Amino acid sequence: IFNDPIHGHIEMHPLCVKVIDTPQFQRLRYIKQLGCTFYVFPGAAHTRFEHSIGVGHLAWQLVKNIQNRQPELCITDVDVLCVSLAGLCHDLGHGVLSHVFDNEFLPRVDPNRNWKHEQGSVDMFEHMIKENDLLPEFRKYDLFEDDILFIKEQIFGPISNDSKLRGRGPEKRFLYEIVANKRNGIDVDKWDYFARDSHNLGVSISFDHRRSMHFVRAIQVNGEWQLCTRDKEVDNTYDMFYTRHMLHKRAYQHKTVKLIESMIVEALIKANDFLQFKGSDGKMLKLSETVEDMTAYTNVTDYVIQQIKLSNDTNLQESRRILQAIEKRQLYKCVGRTVPFPIVKLQKSEEEIQTAIVKCSSKFRNMHQLTKDDIHVRKVSLNYGMKDKNPIEHIRFYYKYDENRAIAFKKGEVSRMLPESFDEQFILVSSKNRDKEVISHVK
Repeated sequence: IFNDPIHGHIEMHPLCVKVIDTPQFQRLRYIKQLGCTFYVFPGAAHTRFEHSIGVGHLAWQLVKNIQNRQPELCITDVDVLCVSLAGLCHDLGHGVLSHVFDNEFLPRVDPNRNWKHEQGSVDMFEHMIKENDLLPEFRKYDLFEDDILFIKEQIFGPISNDSKLRGRGPEKRFLYEIVANKRNGIDVDKWDYFARDSHNLGVSISFDHRRSMHFVRAIQVNGEWQLCTRDKEVDNTYDMFYTRHMLHKRAYQHKTVKLIESMIVEALIKANDFLQFKGSDGKMLKLSETVEDMTAYTNVTDYVIQQIKLSNDTNLQESRRILQAIEKRQLYKCVGRTVPFPIVKLQKSEEEIQTAIVKCSSKFRNMHQLTKDDIHVRKVSLNYGMKDKNPIEHIRFYYKYDENRAIAFKKGEVSRMLPESFDEQFILVSSKNRDKEVISHVK
């Protein structure tokens, strides 16, 4: 039993406990859920460990509710355990400071590598089973190869080359929408992080996942089974997506968080060639190469930051300087941001914008000649979870008097006071050089 500040006392299945008590799962204790956000919101220092336990718990709770309310769906106890395990293991693949590693560091140090933490989670899940000899434990609770495939598919999506889901048949396709809902984004992963992140950030939200839990129902829509909710929950559902947008705007994408994130990424890039991690065959791998070897990747946590700071290696001197500057609050100086605009209006990359600013500065003779080393540019995108789409249009609802017929709502049928657009982007421009004259010229 785990005493969780968000969900209270959580009782986990014995197999889930076996998974938790492995080095591959325990490493999540050392990876912060919100990456660099704790530099601005001091309470936001919670980790992927407690979030994963929370998601595993909510996954079990939701699938049990559906099992009890709709016995005709023939959801088995093995199905329930598989969904709970998928929730528990969905974030095993995160690296240094969570999304900082796969969304910011890897694309910059190796642009040709299309790797996301979901792939890492599947690889780490397989590695965990092998290293800890967990197959007999899985067999003990009647989980076999199809069930393990089902768990991996819930985390990553289709594993097979033909892009088809094979862990469960079409009659149970709705089970894939509980942990990571690729249809409309309503899933227990978000339910946990909304509650947990807002609690630790000290930010109030009105959305309550506990209410939503009671109205989820599996209904066949155009021959395909999917999760639906009550018609009266449409406003609460909009509130959920607004909560996501608000948390991104106020915390995750806070301008100072993004500046610190950029500085840490720069430090990691400069350190990449000199940080060595031992792989399964004894070969030493660079930080960016560890995603290819789960033995090495097991040791890639937020401790890498401390490893750089405590090292005496002269090759890491510049990375140490950047990390020390963050601790002294000697950050890049934000000189301005654009007004929000639709994402489709700007197709230029951050580097192209940076180059354009440098080129512009060369036209003024009385101005300090700026270089790329003086300027930092970040594009920040905000949306309701489905880029420019209205997520409600991808959700089906049902009436109390007709529980087995799914209906769709258009925006105009809900309210005239809803957003006109569901995405926006703005550009942050900062001076990396803290000299007052340079800051003035960048501005």
